[in-house]
Amino acid sequence: MQIALPEKVKIIIRTLEDAGYEAYAVGGCVRDTILGRTPKDWDVTTSALPQEVKGLFAHTVDTGIQHGTVTVLMDHEGFEVTTYRIDGIYEDARHPKEVIFTSDLAQDLQRRDFTVNAMAYNDRDGLVDLYNGQEDLAQGVIRCVGEAKARFEEDALRMMRAIRFAAQLGFRPEEDTYRAICDMAPLLAKISMERIQSEMMGILTSDHPGLFREVYRTGLSKVFLPEFDRMMGTPQNTPHHCFDVGEHTMQTVEHVPNDRVLRLTMLFHDICKPDTRTTDANGVDHFHGHPAAGAEMTREILRRLKFDNATIRKVCNYIRWHDTRPKAEPEDLRRFIHVLGPAYFEGMLQVKKADILGQSEYRRQEKLEILDKYTELYEAILRDRDPLCLQDLAISGQDLIAMGIPRGKEIGEILEKLMDLVLHDPQKNNKAWLTEYIRENYAVG
Repeated sequence: MQIALPEKVKIIIRTLEDAGYEAYAVGGCVRDTILGRTPKDWDVTTSALPQEVKGLFAHTVDTGIQHGTVTVLMDHEGFEVTTYRIDGIYEDARHPKEVIFTSDLAQDLQRRDFTVNAMAYNDRDGLVDLYNGQEDLAQGVIRCVGEAKARFEEDALRMMRAIRFAAQLGFRPEEDTYRAICDMAPLLAKISMERIQSEMMGILTSDHPGLFREVYRTGLSKVFLPEFDRMMGTPQNTPHHCFDVGEHTMQTVEHVPNDRVLRLTMLFHDICKPDTRTTDANGVDHFHGHPAAGAEMTREILRRLKFDNATIRKVCNYIRWHDTRPKAEPEDLRRFIHVLGPAYFEGMLQVKKADILGQSEYRRQEKLEILDKYTELYEAILRDRDPLCLQDLAISGQDLIAMGIPRGKEIGEILEKLMDLVLHDPQKNNKAWLTEYIRENYAVG
């Protein structure tokens, strides 16, 4: 097999070979090229020691020199060049106690996680595939190099990575690998939340986010997201639903566009339904208050998972208002957008649509038609430049102060009253009318 290496990668490999060392492109870049995908990065593995690599190239950065990695800079583009290595004993289910450099490519490939990531290539030797990674690519499976349990004992995060690679590539975990994940899932507790969160998002923002179901089925979610496990199996005895809460959630994740905030929103939008479920005398389930309660629960979960504050704020805002159904009338929609925040409305349309598509067929067409009406009204609101937030008011707090209204709480109260007036009638959003209203209704200097 021939792989078209980028010219800069060829230069790095050729420079190392001319100096008497071995060098190959390795790992994900080889995998992706075979699959016809464009690699994000090109990594090189070599028999040269880090200091020897540094001596061959004019511009390098010690990005991970203790583990044998030097970044070679060529025209301001970085390429990681790593010495063949053998990992020592793993004492924390994540990191080897020591790294031992070796001159044997086979030993380096042997330590890697999955067969599809354990292939190397250069133009001289062609594809080096000691573990049938190419065959696994053809069959669409993620298989551990060697014995699966040993790989997961070394690094428990590999269990999440197996599902993440399957989701990103549209593959499935190989049978022995899958069984080992199920058996060893509790070991994931040794991994930091930051690392788990990264792999979780890799699954959710893939082309196959539905494989997040495997995080539940293997027992991994029990370790870091037990709230999700509670949704699985929580019934929804109502005409509007044909799935339990967990499966409805996964259906919505699959129907929302690939945006990290929207995917997280759908994953958590019904997180509080198990806690709010009641059943009436007719056997119909209700989940009163689940959006507001779910937003608060999600806030705590996302903090636990070490998400940034901006993401937490956006996701929780969507969840808080996702089940609000304003009338398909201009004023009602303006008021909803005002409360939600104008920046969120287009995303909320996607959230609502995904939620509908994850429900039963009961009144589905009617619900989708309401969404279409929302879109039509929203376009008219934008076209007419209707005021939606305080920043849109034709009068500001500074204007009120200039009119003699003292600084303080009253300024905010007056602005909110003006906002209420223009949400009802956008034509009143002009400075002359608002100024006259203030003079007639408030004591001004």
